Amino acid sequence: MFKRSYLILLLPLFAFVAVHKYYVSVTNVNYSEKEKTLQITSRVFIDDFDKLLKERYDITANLATKEENTTAETFIKKYLKAKFHITINDKEVVVNYIGREYDNDIIILYLEVENVDLEKIKSVEIENNILTDMFSEQKNIVHFKFKEKKKSFVLIKESNKGMLKF
Repeated sequence: MFKRSYLILLLPLFAFVAVHKYYVSVTNVNYSEKEKTLQITSRVFIDDFDKLLKERYDITANLATKEENTTAETFIKKYLKAKFHITINDKEVVVNYIGREYDNDIIILYLEVENVDLEKIKSVEIENNILTDMFSEQKNIVHFKFKEKKKSFVLIKESNKGMLKF
């Protein structure tokens, strides 16, 4: 009887403990002097990206599983083309999708901008809307690194652009 009463008293305390889901991606943008490219890696939770592909394109992607949908790659490219943009000196540039790999519960997306002459760059702007159309709490952290210049941004749906000026 005493144990039962004790449990009843503690039960309301457990109601305040909830699992909190974080919606975040981390994107690194580095300049390769050797290749004259912007090399971009973006890390996103696989389950969030799976849910997005289902909602937006009505495909069950099953990313990082043996049952992965063979059309997933096409829709990942299409989504990134619509949601991730780079502007150099006020002119939008082509961001090429290179590929992806998985690391535990993360999908790592590889992107690249070719033929970038660092000496001619006055500004670089990144617009990152990845998953902001799906999750209102989504935060996209972007780290720029060009020679000795480093800058980081936390982008959200309402403030989705970050700029580095030289």
